[in-house]
Amino acid sequence: MTQSVELLLDERAEAAVRRQWNLLADAGLPSERRADPRPPVDNHCPHITLFAGDAIPADAEVKLSGLVGGLRLELQLGAVMVFGPRRGRAILVRQVTPSVPLLQLQEQVAALCGAEADGQFGAGRWAPHVTLARRLSTDQVGDALVALDWTADRPVPVEVTACRRWDGSRKTAWRV
Repeated sequence: MTQSVELLLDERAEAAVRRQWNLLADAGLPSERRADPRPPVDNHCPHITLFAGDAIPADAEVKLSGLVGGLRLELQLGAVMVFGPRRGRAILVRQVTPSVPLLQLQEQVAALCGAEADGQFGAGRWAPHVTLARRLSTDQVGDALVALDWTADRPVPVEVTACRRWDGSRKTAWRV
């Protein structure tokens, strides 16, 4: 099951993304909105995945806090983008405008966690984003953009000061 290292958004940016999740869900479209909201560290919340894989080595777990301790990144959510389609389905995301500090942090975390050089988390291959919806049919992409309307083209400033680990097999998260 997936193990990941994720950056958490500040309250204002998280609220903006949740608003977009709600717009999609209220339009009857796939959305990352969940029916059972719990505190962000324990549940599904908007995030930027730095690395995801089947496992994270034990020595990486220990060293992660050294990489993200005192974390402070000023970022921006940019354009709405579509990943795919693959097998007739697409993923709708907000691009995270890359910055040198963000790219350096991701490269360090991915290397520490054992990312494959030619995989999606390999150096120069990662596309920073926050997911809005998964499993959109290609016919639903246009409807999703209409549902997002004015929220789709407005940049959202983000301050990242927290990182978490997600353990998909136990469905638990904790701050690093």
